[in-house]
Amino acid sequence: MTQMEQAKKGIITPEIRQVAQTELRSPEWVRQGVADGRIVIPANIHHAGLKPCGIGRELRTKINANLGNSTLSSCPGAELSKLNIALHYGADTVMDLSTGEEITSIRQRMLENCTAPLGTVPVYEIVSRYGSRDFSRDKILGVIREQAEQGVDYMTIHAGLLAKYVPLALKRKLGIVSRGGALLAAWMKETGQENPFYEAFDDILAICQEHDVTLSLGDGLRPGCLADASDEAQFAELETLGELVFRCREKGVQVMVEGPGHVPLDQIQFNMEKERQICGDAPFYILGPVVIDCAPGYDHFVAGMGGMMGAFYGAAMLCYVTPKEHLGLPNADDVRRGVVAFKIAAHAADVALHKPGCRERDDAVSDARADFDWEKQFELALDPEWARELRAQALQESSVPSRHGSEYCTMCGPDFCSLRLSKRLK
Repeated sequence: MTQMEQAKKGIITPEIRQVAQTELRSPEWVRQGVADGRIVIPANIHHAGLKPCGIGRELRTKINANLGNSTLSSCPGAELSKLNIALHYGADTVMDLSTGEEITSIRQRMLENCTAPLGTVPVYEIVSRYGSRDFSRDKILGVIREQAEQGVDYMTIHAGLLAKYVPLALKRKLGIVSRGGALLAAWMKETGQENPFYEAFDDILAICQEHDVTLSLGDGLRPGCLADASDEAQFAELETLGELVFRCREKGVQVMVEGPGHVPLDQIQFNMEKERQICGDAPFYILGPVVIDCAPGYDHFVAGMGGMMGAFYGAAMLCYVTPKEHLGLPNADDVRRGVVAFKIAAHAADVALHKPGCRERDDAVSDARADFDWEKQFELALDPEWARELRAQALQESSVPSRHGSEYCTMCGPDFCSLRLSKRLK
């Protein structure tokens, strides 16, 4: 049985118990959330060494790191290195979005080395193997079954983009920016047929139920610029995603919903609440959102702002954006920067929402600062290596004698240090 099926029967699985311990919640509370579909625990029965992770708006906000090669760049070794960096800096899940060569072997190496849930987008492998004009049912189900048997924990399926929605998207400034969405839209327009993933959805559910694969319903019509945000095409697809959520739950398959995209700050709350209403409070997994379009090279900051607001208003997981967004395939340093930026966004929202235990880290940093305990500050930092590097650089550039280096920073020095004065006053 899947995690959802067991939860509905009142069974507290080891995975539910582990999530409860991590989230500082009761096992029964988590079990009820999984049974209702408000929480998912992506945990394929074949993924050895997996550390269970709960995803739901009432849990701590999770972040995902997209990895994978392209037809032009990277190799299996580089992707494994990026995987290790993403996990080191706190990614809660990772996705292998490989579209180039060696897709199967890259995914296998990732699964063998990944303790976090691993997701994929099967349409990429289908196109890589068979080209963009062959979406036969047998090939779709064959690839999905292979990935499920390999141990993939969750899969993005673009089943909500129906043929009748394509003309709506073509009115936009940027059209369809989802790779999976664009591939399927082109196929539907050329063949005159309906979305093959929608047509085969019951068969897909059967595979997911057998292996306990969580479905992530992809937003093939997510807006790719502010001008296209919250439009007719986006919300038409969302209605179909809501239908698919309830079909998943009927079959005991765990499901979450993917969301925008590029959205101005003033539209984020509305988007989060609309998904919750239409999709029965299924966990919302959002890309960013990117809140301005004019900052290439800094989109990890821009999307982090949107992600923080999205999480505050109900998103359950944030898909990171790196500095290379809109520019190229991320390298290892881009992965690090993207993960840390989104850990900051997620944590800020969780603190503001008073989620259990979230502010303890911040209070411990404050205590360390009051005590001039630099090493403790570094240990508690979201990026300890960067904090140490900046501190060492500041001392090297200053005239602070090494014997006094721990007593103040180079911003104020000893005479203007407010913390030293406060400590003396106390």
